Amino acid sequence: FLPTTSPDSSWDAAYERELQTFQDIGDAGEIWFGEESMVRIIRWLEKQKVPLDSSVLDIGTGNGVLLIELAKSGYMNLTGIDYSPSAIQLSEKVREKEGMSNIKLKVEDFLAPSAELSGFEICIDKGTFDAISLNPDNAVGKRKQYVRSLCSALKPEGFFLITSCNWTKEELLNEFREGFEIVEELPTPKFCFGGRIGNSVTALVFQRK
Repeated sequence: FLPTTSPDSSWDAAYERELQTFQDIGDAGEIWFGEESMVRIIRWLEKQKVPLDSSVLDIGTGNGVLLIELAKSGYMNLTGIDYSPSAIQLSEKVREKEGMSNIKLKVEDFLAPSAELSGFEICIDKGTFDAISLNPDNAVGKRKQYVRSLCSALKPEGFFLITSCNWTKEELLNEFREGFEIVEELPTPKFCFGGRIGNSVTALVFQRK
């Protein structure tokens, strides 16, 4: 989900509300970019025959629902990180409810990652890069730091799957030009506005050089 720069921020408050809702009625909250965005990611991994024991990192895991779906699809080596402690608490509760004990969850700031956040074969981002980009405090610097963090988290030749609603394909190619090359653009829903057809969501697969 979306990280922020201050722990008492609106995202943390949003997760606290979702955490309360989950405790009350067992609803994990919203799925960022909807159900189809998860299906798109899992289909790609399956099409590529990515081994089920590959190490996968979900950057900004939020309620952890993507990791649950990956686990249900047979993936065994799953880690989710989020800046928000409430998000990690929520994803832990969702994990317990689903009985998925093999998912690792950690409170971690991707812009200041711990040393053990490395050696992943797959990194997935649904909206976290977007949120970092929207940060009013040095967004350009934070985007560059994100790319550096990604380079240290992902193994050479590892895959990075990003879903964004803020950036076009061309812009993302530019943001990740150092250290990454485009493998594929994944199909996303198209919308029509004023007679022009466009994509409200961009989904790309990069490979670390």
